[in-house]
Amino acid sequence: MSILRSLARTKSIEQSIRDTDEPGHQLKKDLNGFDLIIFGIGVIIGTGIFVVTGRQAAENAGPAIVLAFLIAGLVCGLAAMCYAEFASTVPVAGSAYTFGYAALGEFLAWIIGWDLILEFTLAASVVAVGWSGYASDLSGIPTSFDVGGWTVNAGAILIVIVLGVLSTLGTKLSGRVSMVIVAIKVGIVLLIIGVGAFYVKAANWTPFIPAPHAVPAQETSIGHEPLTHVVFGLEPSQYGLWGVITAASVVFFAFIGFDVVATTAEETKKPKRDMPIGIFGSLIIVTLLYMAVSAVITGMRPYAELDTPAPLAEAFRAVGADWAGSIISLGGVIGITTVILVLMMGQARVGFAMSRDGLLPRGLSKSHPRFGTPYVMNIVTTVVVAVLAGLVPIGTLEEMVNIGTLFAFVIVSIGVIVLRRSRPDLPRAFRAPWVPVLPIIAALACAWLMVNLTVDTWIRFLVWMAVGVVIYLAYGMRNSRVGRAEREGAATPEPVGSGPTASTGGAGGTGG
Repeated sequence: MSILRSLARTKSIEQSIRDTDEPGHQLKKDLNGFDLIIFGIGVIIGTGIFVVTGRQAAENAGPAIVLAFLIAGLVCGLAAMCYAEFASTVPVAGSAYTFGYAALGEFLAWIIGWDLILEFTLAASVVAVGWSGYASDLSGIPTSFDVGGWTVNAGAILIVIVLGVLSTLGTKLSGRVSMVIVAIKVGIVLLIIGVGAFYVKAANWTPFIPAPHAVPAQETSIGHEPLTHVVFGLEPSQYGLWGVITAASVVFFAFIGFDVVATTAEETKKPKRDMPIGIFGSLIIVTLLYMAVSAVITGMRPYAELDTPAPLAEAFRAVGADWAGSIISLGGVIGITTVILVLMMGQARVGFAMSRDGLLPRGLSKSHPRFGTPYVMNIVTTVVVAVLAGLVPIGTLEEMVNIGTLFAFVIVSIGVIVLRRSRPDLPRAFRAPWVPVLPIIAALACAWLMVNLTVDTWIRFLVWMAVGVVIYLAYGMRNSRVGRAEREGAATPEPVGSGPTASTGGAGGTGG
C-alpha cells in the first residue's frame, strides 16, 4: 500500500457510528438541545467579551468594534451551517476531526485533530491564568507564588483540577453546573447593557470608524504585522476599514466555543435535532449580546481609554458606578469558569476520538464504567492544562487560538462539499443551504481572517503542524485501525442505502 493511499484513506460514516457502541469506549448519551445551548453560551461568553473588546476598540476599530463582532459572528454563522450538517449526520465525538476523517481522508483528519488539540489546550490554559488573576484581584489573596525562583500559579492549577474532576463525574452534571453559571454571567452581561446604557454619551461614538493612520516603524516589527501587510507591502496602520477587519480577526477569539458543541454529538440523545439547535442557538444569542455590550462600552468611555486589563469593570468605575464594576469583576471570574470547563471537555473528546481510531495510543480512549465519560483523556487533559497554566508564562495567545479555530472551519466547510458528492445517499437531518456556494464563501471568509493574523502567529502554527506531521508518520499512520483493517483484508464493505439510515438512527435514539 503506497504512502499516498494511506494518507487519503477515509473512515466510513457507518464505521464511525458503529465504533460508538464499542464496549469500554462508549460515551453516555445524556444531553439535549437546551444542554447544548448552555454549553455553547458557557464557553463563548468569557475572556473574549470581558477583555478583548476594550483592547481591540482601542487598538484597531474604535466604536466600530460593533461591526468587528458582527463580521466575526457572520463568519462563524457560515461555518456553523457546515458544522450543523456534519454534526447531525455524523453524531460521533471528535467534531471537525471526525468530519474530516469521513470526507477528506486520514491525514487531513489527523492534521485537524492536532490543530484542535492546540486550540483547546492553549485556550483552556490561557483562560485558567486569567481566572486566577481575577480571583486574586477580587479576594485580595495572591494566587501565584515563587517556588525556588519559579513562579507557580496555584490558582490556575487549582481551578483546572477542580473542573477536571467535575468533567469526569459526568457530562450531565457538568451541564447542570454550567447552566447555573451561565445564568449568572448572562445576567451580568444584561446588567452591563441595561445599566451602561444610562451612561452612554453619543459623542464617544464619533467618529464611528476612526480615520486610518500609519503606525511608526519603530513601534512594530514584521512579526507583529498582519500577514496581508507583509505579503502586499502595506504600511502598518491602525483604524479605518482595514482596522475593523483586523479587529474582527482577533475578536474572533470571543466566539471560540460553538465548535466545541459539535464535540458532544456522541453524548446527545437526539443529535439530528439537537445539534443544529445547540450550535445556532448559542451563536445567535452571544452575537447579539456581544454587539450590544461593545456598543455600550464604547459609548460610556472614549475608545482610546479602553486598553486596560478589565475594560468593562473599569468603564463603570470611571463613571462612578463602582458597585457595577465590582459585580462585573465577579462575573468575570464566574464566567471564565465555564469557559475552562467546556474547553477541557472539548479537548478530551477530540483526543478520545483520535485514540479510538488508533492515531493516538488506544488506552487514552477508555470510558468510565459508571459515569460514561472519557476519564483517561480527561486526566491527561487536566494534567497538561494544569502544568501549562500553573508553570509556564503563557501570556496572551488569542491569535494562536484563533488560527487553529479558523483552520478547522476551513476544513469543515470544504468537507461538506466533498461529502455531498461522495455520499449523496446519507440522510442529513440538517442540510446547509446553497451548497457548494455557501461552504466556499465560508472557507474563503475564514481564510481571509487567517491571513489578517500576525506573521508570528503563522510561524508558530506552522511549527506545531510540522511536529504533528512527524508524529503521524511515525505512529498514527502505522497504528490506524482503518489502516490495519485494510492490511489484514478485514475492512467491512461500506453499506449503501438502508445501512446509513439504520446506523444513524440507532445512534441518535439511544438513551432517548
